Amino acid sequence: MTVQIRAKGITLNDHARAHVQSAVEAFEKFGLDITTVNVVITTEKQGVAVEFDIHIAHAQPVVINQNDDDLDTAIDLAIDRASKALRRLHTKVASPAKGSIKDLETVDV
Repeated sequence: MTVQIRAKGITLNDHARAHVQSAVEAFEKFGLDITTVNVVITTEKQGVAVEFDIHIAHAQPVVINQNDDDLDTAIDLAIDRASKALRRLHTKVASPAKGSIKDLETVDV
């Protein structure tokens, strides 16, 4: 998994960078084949914007945008939303298909 963290218009301290890095590594627990994670942190007129762009093999990318006044709060909210989206995708992929009528067993009476 390739992780790229970029900051535009803001200086990202080591604590925030380590927090994002550990959260991205925690995304591996969902068992999805995550190939690339791009994290972009930018300053906005009213606070900070955090964007997670998570590329998964054989699936559409998951893109999470979060705005907030505080950097740590924006990062935490974006991590929570990304975890929720990845959990839903994992559940969707891991759950067995509903099956077809061909899979039904016949009962002889």
